[in-house]
Amino acid sequence: MTEAILLVGGKGTRLRPLTVNTPKPMVPAAGVPFLTHQLARARAAGVDHIVLATSYLAEVFEPHFGDGSALGLSIEYVTEEEPLGTGGAIRNVASRLRSGPEDPVLIFNGDILTGLDIRALVATHESSGADVSLHLTRVEDPRAFGLVPTDATGRVTAFLEKPQTPEEIVTDQINAGAYVFRRSVIDSIPTGRPVSVERETFPELLASGAHLQGMVDSTYWLDLGTPQAFVRGSADLVLGRAPSPAVPGRCGDRLVLDTASVAPDAKLTGGTVIGPGAVVGSGARINGSTVLANAVVEPGAVVTDSLVGAGARVGARSVLTGAVIGDGADVGPDNELREGVRIWCDATLPPSTIRFSSDQ
Repeated sequence: MTEAILLVGGKGTRLRPLTVNTPKPMVPAAGVPFLTHQLARARAAGVDHIVLATSYLAEVFEPHFGDGSALGLSIEYVTEEEPLGTGGAIRNVASRLRSGPEDPVLIFNGDILTGLDIRALVATHESSGADVSLHLTRVEDPRAFGLVPTDATGRVTAFLEKPQTPEEIVTDQINAGAYVFRRSVIDSIPTGRPVSVERETFPELLASGAHLQGMVDSTYWLDLGTPQAFVRGSADLVLGRAPSPAVPGRCGDRLVLDTASVAPDAKLTGGTVIGPGAVVGSGARINGSTVLANAVVEPGAVVTDSLVGAGARVGARSVLTGAVIGDGADVGPDNELREGVRIWCDATLPPSTIRFSSDQ
């Protein structure tokens, strides 16, 4: 096992305004771009060559990661000119792969935080002789996901996209967004058009009699598609609930990056991250939140389960609960923002306003 494809081309629409200026995989989680955690975990599992399938804001990736040598990797970049879907993106980078036709190639979605045992997934793939192996996880409410029932040996029997009725929910196993493909299967994906592996490639392989194997790994798993999930994932990395060798410091209640300034009587808890150059004023209380680079949280502010964008300001005594403040936004003093409110990049909110998500 030596190489992998990371699908990092999505626009991150559900994460806006976090993704207005930054592609989703580059939004900081636990002090570093989220993609850094995925790359580091892949390297720890023995991967040494990774191809990044980029599209939205593609120019951001290579200046940060370069050739990957700082992470002990060889990284290449391929950019889609037009969105090609998950399958199309995989096929689009095939020319950069070094594997032979029968060799395994790992594929990861770029928005999943997981404790998956990557080596075990590859071992399952090789021992079962599968054409494609899928990481499956169990969830309490599978209606928002694609169900993947398996037989007693773990062989996939069907793909059921986002069931809604009780009769359709035949399993709690879902597609968790990590795969091992036999290289020849990648080469069989159609070129030059959008292809979804979930809706087209996998069902067609199954119908043709191909062997698709599922491996249930119910360790930590989180889809970081929403701001609330992203903030939670960052906090879980800091707290040590989600494993990553890339967290820049010891796990604990807080992570304060170099050059940040935190008042001695400020209270940081719940996996809070304070980015470089950020300032936290006297008496501020921040719990389970992320404050990005050069942001300011003024004295007496209370920030819970929220994200404060780069260069943004949270005014004195303001209260944020489950809020997202875009880069460069200015939230005046004595505001109260609750229940998923999002303030757009560079917006200015005057003092003394109460906002709920339904107001936006």
